[in-house]
Amino acid sequence: MQKVLVADDDAHIRDVVCFALRRAGYQPLPVADGSAALNVAARELPALAILDILMPELDGTAVCTRLRAKSDMPIIFLTSKDEEMDRILGLELGADDYVVKPFSPGELVARVKAVLRRKAGPPNADSERLVRGRLVIDLEAHAASWDGTDVLLTATEFALLKAIAAQPRRVFTRENLMTAAYADARFVSDRTIDSHIRHIRAKFQASGGDPIATVHGTGYKLASG
Repeated sequence: MQKVLVADDDAHIRDVVCFALRRAGYQPLPVADGSAALNVAARELPALAILDILMPELDGTAVCTRLRAKSDMPIIFLTSKDEEMDRILGLELGADDYVVKPFSPGELVARVKAVLRRKAGPPNADSERLVRGRLVIDLEAHAASWDGTDVLLTATEFALLKAIAAQPRRVFTRENLMTAAYADARFVSDRTIDSHIRHIRAKFQASGGDPIATVHGTGYKLASG
């Protein structure tokens, strides 16, 4: 039974989310503030975190930033309709998805399942790898490396890099990459895609490489070498 951290200061929302998760076969870990979320995440190592953006102690974006510094655990934000900029910021900080309040518990569970599927990779994958020069993508292990050094990516970042590496000659528009990274083809801003790409490149640059090239006026493609 996979554990899912549920951080929201509204007790009713926590109860609704936890009930839906239990019915779907998950073990919810409810907390009421950001500090408790970090403590439970460190102790329980959940498979995924659901974070409200507006919480006491630490807000959801601050929790996301601290989790991302140590882990590639998938993160889904709960946001209100008037928090568009907060949603964009959350995705730029490394969140994998967001759900807008008021929401259907069934929709939230579906998003949880979709993000965890992206994290796990194809259900019957062989030990297939994409090898592109010094870049290696292990599809079964859902891992990437550069010159033998592992590079920690979020589920969304991995989906974007895999799509680009799978077609090394193709130039991807941002719309192409939205489809690759988000299973329901939901609209996210160009700025969000650019931010994900920037994070991927920064992580690889820390290991001495850069697998993505910018094609000005169009989008992105796999870099040579």
